[in-house]
Amino acid sequence: MSDVEVVAPNFKRQLSGVTSTIVQLIPLQRQLGLGIATLGPGLPDGLPRLGWLSLFSFWRRPKGRDVRIWHARRNNEMVAGVLMRDVLRMPLRLVFTSAAQRNHKPFTKWLIRRMDAVIATSARSGSYLEVPHTVIMHGVDMKRFHPPQMPEDDFSASGLPGRYAIGCFGRVRHQKGTDLFVDAMIALLPDHPDWTAIITGRTTAEHKGFEDDLKARIVVAGLEDRILFLGEVPDIKVWYRRLSLYVAPSRNEGFGLTPLEAMASRAAVVASDAGAYAEMIEPGKTGVVVPAGDGAALKEAIRPYLTDPDLAAIHGNNALAHVRENFPLEKEAAAIMDVYKRVFASGGRNNGRK
Repeated sequence: MSDVEVVAPNFKRQLSGVTSTIVQLIPLQRQLGLGIATLGPGLPDGLPRLGWLSLFSFWRRPKGRDVRIWHARRNNEMVAGVLMRDVLRMPLRLVFTSAAQRNHKPFTKWLIRRMDAVIATSARSGSYLEVPHTVIMHGVDMKRFHPPQMPEDDFSASGLPGRYAIGCFGRVRHQKGTDLFVDAMIALLPDHPDWTAIITGRTTAEHKGFEDDLKARIVVAGLEDRILFLGEVPDIKVWYRRLSLYVAPSRNEGFGLTPLEAMASRAAVVASDAGAYAEMIEPGKTGVVVPAGDGAALKEAIRPYLTDPDLAAIHGNNALAHVRENFPLEKEAAAIMDVYKRVFASGGRNNGRK
């Protein structure tokens, strides 16, 4: 425990975007010389992690530090941090990362005011905060998500019809706008026989009826061989590399990493303005952004790429360069490290805390 300067708790057993962020960042943060470990369920083997009994060691300061940082990303993690610091008087300082793009409830606002530093994952999420904060957007692992390199990365290796692929990845549900994508494909694909649409992602029991309805509409349109639900695939990365165009049609989103993963794989992107999508994409250069929930606008934004695959290739190349410059995961890790350094240097004092 004496070597652990920062604890990144994960108080959720199911895999989530927050969990994925923790899993990807911690190895990079350790490479930067930070003594960081995680705590909680639902984490893969290999990460430096603490057991629950280690909480009793938090009264002891880490080696060379006056305080230890507790970096929360969920409300329950903030609650735990406040209890340990303010009730149990442990030498902790609290950092919170907020991705929410909505007005916070009073209790959440109170918790956020108790933090020693706050990070927003986008300018849009930061606009809902009433405290000073630092905007640090998520990055993407450029080693895992990269342009095609092997024959299997070419769409022809999939065995599916067509020469070009357009994809929509993620959980299949109304919130994610899967129906908007399917409707656009039903309208557009009859005029563009070289393209095949691919939908991947898990469908929970709650949303099975939603998926079944979409499949029925596809059958009625006679496009069941060209609009394909693949479910959860063993390796989503290769499917990104097979795309010429990626579509992110979410009606609402916390942050949303899939456009970055697609752009890192050299695909152009059409996305709604949900989440942080609008802050990732350079309209007219790497893709197009449309109003969330606007199916007609989504369809018309996709149409030029299907008509001109060369445009998709140009924007895909631009997207790759854009992500490499602005969104590498290492940049996110370094920016968070700067926040930690400021908290350590100040002793973590948040003079505006109420």
